[in-house]
Amino acid sequence: MAIEKTAMITGAAMGMGALMARTLADRGWTVFAGVLPGADLSELAEHPNITAVDQDVTSDASVNASAETVSTALGGRPLGLLVNNAGVANVGIGVVEGLDIAKGQVCMDINLWGQVRMCQAFLPMIRAGAPHSRIINYASGAVRANPAASGSYNMSKHAVEGLTKTLRNELAPFGIEVTSIEPGAVHTNMTAGANETTKAIWTSIPQEVADVYSPHLHHTTTEKMVEQIEGGNDPQYIVDEVLALLDKKTWNPSYLVGKDVKAMKPMLALLPERMFEKIIQKAVGIPQYKG
Repeated sequence: MAIEKTAMITGAAMGMGALMARTLADRGWTVFAGVLPGADLSELAEHPNITAVDQDVTSDASVNASAETVSTALGGRPLGLLVNNAGVANVGIGVVEGLDIAKGQVCMDINLWGQVRMCQAFLPMIRAGAPHSRIINYASGAVRANPAASGSYNMSKHAVEGLTKTLRNELAPFGIEVTSIEPGAVHTNMTAGANETTKAIWTSIPQEVADVYSPHLHHTTTEKMVEQIEGGNDPQYIVDEVLALLDKKTWNPSYLVGKDVKAMKPMLALLPERMFEKIIQKAVGIPQYKG
């Protein structure tokens, strides 16, 4: 028996989530697209194989209600694929010394605990499809590069990797594969307007902290970061690379996905961690201490 062609995708009203929903639907999958209540659904294109489901991943009640909706629609069939895609990048930004912890907690609640809530609510449907059902958790290539002044985001995505590795151990007895996706920069709504969002790094923290770090890190967090984002991957390329994993019998704990990050894989395998870190720092323009 092959994987059941039923999928739940979070954060699917726009961007990567909507594109993945449309791509799977075009391939004959029944797709449940998690969307914030009242969201614009135009990117889902009223596809007959896509059902939009109201879902706020920061709310236990909303996630549980969405699970009830999907379970009823499946009518006893298992869920073949859960894609935890919902996430934010520009919340709780700024160097660690000055970031707003309350906003950082919002970032963590969406990027990490949102995925945990989804797993808790949808795992019974995933287990019903064992050993063929799968879970994809979106982390980020940021877990390899750890860009400065993106601490809340970096921490949340490292935590996603911890979630994935824990799930792999807990679900191994059922034969359910779980992986983290570490995409590079992608042209989506999240990365649009990079010039303005990167400038906000320095206006969202106390001025006295900005005065300390900006002389050293302004270049890497604005110009260099914008260059990387604007040179990012086509979303369809990323989606196709991720969905190609469905053809594999077994999965690794994580996959670097994107033309801009694939070179990291051999570097990570061959180089000492500190040497890799120094290469990344040089590439993104982080100055070194010369005392």
